[in-house]
Amino acid sequence: MEYVERKRWVFFGLPFTFTKYFIKEDMITMDEGLFKTVENDCYMYKVQDVQHSASLGEKMFGLGTVTCFTGDITHSQLVLRHIKHSREIKDYILKQSEEARLKRRTVNMLDIGAGGAEDND
Repeated sequence: MEYVERKRWVFFGLPFTFTKYFIKEDMITMDEGLFKTVENDCYMYKVQDVQHSASLGEKMFGLGTVTCFTGDITHSQLVLRHIKHSREIKDYILKQSEEARLKRRTVNMLDIGAGGAEDND
């Protein structure tokens, strides 16, 4: 499955911007600009957490913003602003990033120090 979304104006949700987001199984690509185009990629396995938000204006026009917290050097926070199907895309990114980490065997486990008495030696 693949998503192609455009950044939109909050006003009526019109796609009059020059930013496109391509969300694939293994990568997220941001393509920005008209005269100078900048393309930025982030592999799915680098996505650590995903956040969905929607302001009142975005809710009125069926839009939302998805923020991906990544381990990527160029974009530690990859923000997909004012897109349609934002909740569906957030769930897709979360699922695909977990699958990509399992495929690459890069799953990080968090040690919260709840080991017990043997940790106190």
